[in-house]
Amino acid sequence: MAVPGQKPKPHIQAVREGTFRSDRNSEGARFAPAEPIEPDWDELLPGDSAEDVRGKARDVWRRTIPALVVAAGLTDSQRETAIEYCLTVARLWQAERELSRTGLVVETERGNVKSPWVTIAHQYRSHFRSLVGELGLSPASATRITPPDFGGDDDGDVFD
Repeated sequence: MAVPGQKPKPHIQAVREGTFRSDRNSEGARFAPAEPIEPDWDELLPGDSAEDVRGKARDVWRRTIPALVVAAGLTDSQRETAIEYCLTVARLWQAERELSRTGLVVETERGNVKSPWVTIAHQYRSHFRSLVGELGLSPASATRITPPDFGGDDDGDVFD
């Protein structure tokens, strides 16, 4: 059952805003700094018809997840969220492609109706927005992500 009231602020946000109180805020979970392992996309998305989706999900993983490891400290404990993001992007891409092929309206025995791909795209887009916020991938949500402390004695720039 859900807890009523506002969603609690992340620990670091309360610290930044100067509103942190140990009796009201907790630091939250800390995960071991193990890099997420890419899933076997052939096992996750079996079948010949899923080849395009597998390729897109693989591409999204390889472009996005290494950047999230560096920028946000994504760990293997959070791997399922990363996989869900890649699948959502791939399925949204598939839905948009089908919409381009078939159009927004399809003809059925009952006449012209809205394509089912419109609904699918809408649902995946909504899920995509949620995951983008969770992972800090939009410009606005990226400002709320605190980069991990790699403990070096340099100036903190990991891209040197």
